[in-house]
Amino acid sequence: EHTLGKGEVESSILSHSTIRPSRLDSAKNRKLLFRPLLLLDHRAHPFCPFGRPITAPKGTDMTKTIHILNGPNLNLLGQREPDIYGHATLDDVAAQCAAAAKDCGLDAKLMQTNHEGRMIDWIHEARDNAAGIIINPGALTHYSIAVLDALNAFDGPVIEVHISQVHKRESFRHQSYVSLRADAVMAGFGVHGYVLAMQHMGQLIGDGK
Repeated sequence: EHTLGKGEVESSILSHSTIRPSRLDSAKNRKLLFRPLLLLDHRAHPFCPFGRPITAPKGTDMTKTIHILNGPNLNLLGQREPDIYGHATLDDVAAQCAAAAKDCGLDAKLMQTNHEGRMIDWIHEARDNAAGIIINPGALTHYSIAVLDALNAFDGPVIEVHISQVHKRESFRHQSYVSLRADAVMAGFGVHGYVLAMQHMGQLIGDGK
C-alpha cells in the first residue's frame, strides 16, 4: 500500500486497486469515487508534481488555458548550472508566463515533474483541459518516444522550449523527439523563450494582441 509522502496529496482519480469492488458499499468509498475532479494548482507548489488540489474556478475557459510542462531537473532552475540556464527560478517563469498569457487573452498553468510517466499523464489530461501545450521536456527531449506519442495524440498547438542553445552543446542534445511534433521550437532565448512561446500561442489561438 502506497503511503503519501511529504508534499503529496490524495488524487481524486482512483485506480481499480485503490477501491476493490467488494468495498464499494462503503459510504466513504462512494464519496471518494463521486467527488468533483480536482485540478492541480501550481501556485502553492509550482515545482511539485502534485501541487495543491482545487476545484475548477468558476468562469475558467479551458479552451483558453495553456499548459506549460517542465521536465526533469527544471525544479532546480536558478540553482543548477546558472552559467548555462541563468539565475531565474521556475517561480519567475510562472509569473512571466502568467503575465504574457493575460496579455494574449489566455490562462497559464505551469507544472514540473522529474518523472516521465507523470509528464505523459499531464499531456493526456491536456487533451480535455488545454488549448495548447508549451513544453520544456528537459532530458526527456532526447530519448522519450513515449512523450512524442502522447503529444501526437494532442490536437492543439505544441511549442517546444529550451533555455540554452542546445545545438551549441553536446551532440546528444541535438536530437529532439519532441520536435517531430512541435509546431515551433524556442531555443537559446533563456527563460524569455517561455514568454515568446506564450506570445506565439496568443497568435495561434488567443486574441492575437
